[in-house]
Amino acid sequence: MELSVLILVLTFVVLLFLNVPIAISIGVASFAAMLATIDFIPAAMTMAQRMGGGINSFSLLAIPFFILSGLLMGRGGIAHRLIEFAKVVIGMLPGGLAFVNIISCTLFGAISGSAVAATSAIGGFMIPTMNKEGYDKNFNAAVTVASSTTGLLIPPSNILIVYSLASGGVSIAALFVAGYLPGLLVALSLMVVCAIYAKIHNYPVGKIPTAREFARKSIDAVPSLMLIVLVIGGIIGGFFTATEASVVAVLYALSLSVFVYKEVRVSDLPDILVKSVETTAIVMLLIGTSTAMSWMLSYENIPQSISAALMGLSDNPFIILLTINLILLCVGVFMDMTPAVLIFTPIFLPVAVELGMSPLHFGIMMVLNLCIGLCTPPVGAVLFVGCGIAKTTIGQLIKPLMPMYAAMVVALLLVAYVPAISEFLPIFFDLYDKP
Repeated sequence: MELSVLILVLTFVVLLFLNVPIAISIGVASFAAMLATIDFIPAAMTMAQRMGGGINSFSLLAIPFFILSGLLMGRGGIAHRLIEFAKVVIGMLPGGLAFVNIISCTLFGAISGSAVAATSAIGGFMIPTMNKEGYDKNFNAAVTVASSTTGLLIPPSNILIVYSLASGGVSIAALFVAGYLPGLLVALSLMVVCAIYAKIHNYPVGKIPTAREFARKSIDAVPSLMLIVLVIGGIIGGFFTATEASVVAVLYALSLSVFVYKEVRVSDLPDILVKSVETTAIVMLLIGTSTAMSWMLSYENIPQSISAALMGLSDNPFIILLTINLILLCVGVFMDMTPAVLIFTPIFLPVAVELGMSPLHFGIMMVLNLCIGLCTPPVGAVLFVGCGIAKTTIGQLIKPLMPMYAAMVVALLLVAYVPAISEFLPIFFDLYDKP
């Protein structure tokens, strides 16, 4: 046991330091660990079976369709319309452009299902605009980076589908609905930080829109916002499953981008399809190799050992839950969300259930926790995209990000210790019966 685990950890860490892609690192480390206890042929067969079994799930069919719908939305002029809508709603407040940035990233992240897409699409417009209005460019990038992660909690969210798989079948519909209040809580926490920052630095106030301007820009954004209503309304109403909803999202995004907004041409579709296939392949490879690593850990009884260690750490559930969150925060700093969810859900979920948490509550807490890692160095993908758009460095960006990290951690603690934030809506809509 000790030898295989040591090989697993050392191989994984060394490969990461050598900048080997994380999916390859996980796969090679898992196979190397298997060879320490299993002969080569059985190990190779087991690796292939576990990888194939990991992606052999009907629920995972939703991922390529939501990726495609997000790409269509990203190219279809949705970001600009959401920004204009946010401006007329909240842009007239002190530091209003920061609020506009947060709302736009939250809405676009929810529609596209991608924090990186939200950072690119919204940040590409909002960061230069805020620069021209006298806002500090590092603050502008920090707002974009932090707020773009909220869309991973608000459906449609691919990472919640992955958690459903890793947890053994928590309802995707329930997870989708459960993410709304935590996602909005994070956005509100960031807005409080921005309000204080704007007050200290005396940032400008936007103009109050006319009634005609308000109506025009609101109506222009309605078709984009309807995607959320269509997907979630259809799931809650029982018209289709989450997987079927992903296909509906593609058809709606295609119609909106090509025929309504007319910002995606038919000639653009092959390129969009190729990019969606590339992204899907990366995600599926991560899921396959992470599933193999999870099996290897289970084979060596690692989840049981960690569970026993955590339960023996203290008799206080508050301390144990805090410890789990601290570990997940550290994991999020060094690991992408998808493998982190697949590898650590089987380890920590049994502990959380023993503490009295529902799998739904734990899933939302875990995803929110790992969202923070997306905007932290050294492997935060969203952080790198934000730095590239703002033409700044990670070192310069960290200072304005620090109070935003604090706000996100406060939101995380509220979600962790107040189950109703995650469970109220699923129970209200009769999508989840708490164990």
